[in-house]
Amino acid sequence: MSESKDLIYAGKAKDVYETEKQNEVIVTFRDDITAGDGEKKDNLKGKGHCNSLISSKLFEVLEENNVKTQYIQLIETGSMLSKKLEMIPLEVIARNIATGSLLKRFPFEENQKLDPPIIQMDYKNDEYHDPMLNDEITIALGIATQEELDEIRNITLKINKILSEFLKEKGILLVDFKLEFGKDEEGNIVLGDEISPDTCRYWDIETLETLDKDSFRQGQDNVMDIYDQVCSMIVDEKDIERWEIQ
Repeated sequence: MSESKDLIYAGKAKDVYETEKQNEVIVTFRDDITAGDGEKKDNLKGKGHCNSLISSKLFEVLEENNVKTQYIQLIETGSMLSKKLEMIPLEVIARNIATGSLLKRFPFEENQKLDPPIIQMDYKNDEYHDPMLNDEITIALGIATQEELDEIRNITLKINKILSEFLKEKGILLVDFKLEFGKDEEGNIVLGDEISPDTCRYWDIETLETLDKDSFRQGQDNVMDIYDQVCSMIVDEKDIERWEIQ
């Protein structure tokens, strides 16, 4: 097991640390939760634990279906050993149902099914408040080439199909989600960051009840209960037992 060293990056809810191996890092999930560009903040005991379990499980599902991710293994609850990536400053959003900010910007009907899904790319930059991009602006900024953008879209569509089917079996509707990608030491485009209720919209497939960070945005007082519920729906006890003995 790699031992953590110096802090490389501190995000809104995760920290990334060096290890003794140059091509590996430890991603630590904190209990912090934010919304509205970081304007709304709180700390929910156990959230980092839940998100690390959920992300590890979903990364493993993707790896089993030949999607390259930075995930190596869960070394303890809250901490993932991961491949070091040069992150691409894009937030790639896949939308299966029209809701959230999409309704504020465009005249979609609420809960309108989007078939094919919409793939949206935003510039990951707090100073500019993560504006939406088109290909021409992305290329002009030197963020990615057209070939890389096409590859990112294709990978995102594949991820959407895999996770939608997997989560449907768990009783969860994948409404939309945000992904981040980076390049490994060979220059391959690899999925990074996390896949959790912080970065996805999950709805109960029967009741359409919110099972994600929207509960925090809406000011509900049972946010941690919801995260615990999602974790128990996605992650089996046998997975936790397997991670504990790795």
